[in-house]
Amino acid sequence: MSTAILTGPPVPGSPLEGDLRSLGFDVRTAADARETAALLAAVPAAERVAVVDPRFVGHVHALRLALTDPRFPAAAAPGVLTAQPAARPALTRALASLPPGAAAAAPAAGGDGTAGTGTGPAADTRTAVVTLPDLIAGALGAEGVDVHRPEFGTLVAAVPADPQSRKETRDAVEAVDDEAVRLRSAVKARDGFFTTFFISPYSRYIARWCARRGLTPNQVTTASLLTALIAAGCAATGTRGGFVAAGVLLLLSFVLDCTDGQLARYSLQYSTMGAWLDATFDRAKEYAYYAGLALGAARGGDDVWALALGAMILQTGRHVVDFSFNEANHDATANTSPTAALSDKLDSRGWTVWARRMIVLPIGERWAMIAVLTAVTTPRVVFYALLAGCAFAACYTTAGRLLRSLTRRARRTDRAARALADLADSGPLAQGFAAAFRGAARALPSFAPPVAALTGAAAVVATSALAPAGGPWPAVAALGYACASGLAVARPLKGALDWLVPPFFRAAEYLTVLVLAARSDAPGALPAAFGLVAAVAYHHYDTVYRIRGGTGAPPAWLVRTIGGHEGRTLVVAVLAAALTAGDHFTVALTALAVAVALVVLVESIRFWVSSGAPAVHDEGEPA
Repeated sequence: MSTAILTGPPVPGSPLEGDLRSLGFDVRTAADARETAALLAAVPAAERVAVVDPRFVGHVHALRLALTDPRFPAAAAPGVLTAQPAARPALTRALASLPPGAAAAAPAAGGDGTAGTGTGPAADTRTAVVTLPDLIAGALGAEGVDVHRPEFGTLVAAVPADPQSRKETRDAVEAVDDEAVRLRSAVKARDGFFTTFFISPYSRYIARWCARRGLTPNQVTTASLLTALIAAGCAATGTRGGFVAAGVLLLLSFVLDCTDGQLARYSLQYSTMGAWLDATFDRAKEYAYYAGLALGAARGGDDVWALALGAMILQTGRHVVDFSFNEANHDATANTSPTAALSDKLDSRGWTVWARRMIVLPIGERWAMIAVLTAVTTPRVVFYALLAGCAFAACYTTAGRLLRSLTRRARRTDRAARALADLADSGPLAQGFAAAFRGAARALPSFAPPVAALTGAAAVVATSALAPAGGPWPAVAALGYACASGLAVARPLKGALDWLVPPFFRAAEYLTVLVLAARSDAPGALPAAFGLVAAVAYHHYDTVYRIRGGTGAPPAWLVRTIGGHEGRTLVVAVLAAALTAGDHFTVALTALAVAVALVVLVESIRFWVSSGAPAVHDEGEPA
């Protein structure tokens, strides 16, 4: 339960108190700032509090946006202020800093008759007053607290100054259907063509149905995961009926996947764990489905495990490029580029917007393609189409980002360099080489880090593919790759193209595992390699969402324990050279996959369950 304090002149017949109770607030009243401070002090420190002027007039959803969004420590609207526990001390100081009778002495806002504190369609036709919550919000800002002020659009939120303007404001409230606004705002602002036109028109109503029955976004996310796992099981049967059922269930899983985010926006049920579950479950669903297709194909005598692993590597690689580029430019200064200007211009034209969103094969289009092809073709055709589409999308997006990086003049920050270093996932070997190269690296040109990473990655993958199978050369190349990796991260990653370093590392590790497993004579090596890459990819996604949640990268002991990207690459290369007889290589890969999965899952679950990170809602990548 949260506590709201109505402070100011009472308004008989106002529905405000009932509206606040409907939002979960225990409502108390205070005559002035002194009583307000006393009531606030009596509220337990772990509770959210709100200060509301009784003269407030507006939509219930405007109140909900202003008072219940968990992502912000403090938020304000006309005549309304809320503070979460983290901002409570600053709220107490801000209230104490106001002079006695400050609200009563404050002048009306908008001396020309406009409503300086009102929003909504009627806000510019009446006079509004500065209230105690408005003054506290200003004092909170002076305390250094970032006070969120939600955008209401057509919703009304105002504190009218007289009975006539109050009546006009009430009429404006009646003229706008806040439930329709709430449903529209539940849909992601930027989404793919398939999701926008084939899913969201009805999934928003499923979200409302879930909200009215007390379901949470995390429960819907879990239902989506279970549905996708059942779809993967159907695909694994290898029958035409199983493939058709798998395609239908995969689409149903995607509908639920859209619903969970819409439910979070509709009911403002945001959380750090929810964003993490949504992101990681998306990958778990898709990659489990790939495995199901591969198992189903094997039942029909077609071995497509190499294609399934290749599709997983390509899709993961696309996301690493997205994450790395975005983190590198998250807070870059002087961030301008002719390429970015051209992109913004194209986004201003309706047909180009949808064309550009579709050709990158976002999750909606991709899952629809997979579902339809599963039902009417074979797993091999599904993977061929997936690899071709994702490869084209990867080339398109990466080329655009390269052009932006080469043409923009931006200064990367220490935060961006730290994020790229965390995404690199360097283990003890790479860190040791980096320490040795640190002095010499300062004299190298700005493009040295990505060149070193690319050179080492290309050498280990090419050697693994071309050297005699079972020989020692891939292991030697893997040691050289560890050396090159150390050189790549020997200095802060602040160069224009340094965001390419983590993607090169991911490609080197994943492709080396794929190539060595594909060339091995050990039966079942490719499925074991699929499991290993899936476990490592989970660790990399977990790293991304810790950084995005503002909690930093996984602990250093975890990276050391699982070896870092260069350590795992070297271990797999040594195992491929040493275990050439029978299925020993498969057993070793399986054991390594299980060990990595156990360590990263246990630490990840421990962290996210106990994390005190502020609530977030990640709109996510369209891919």
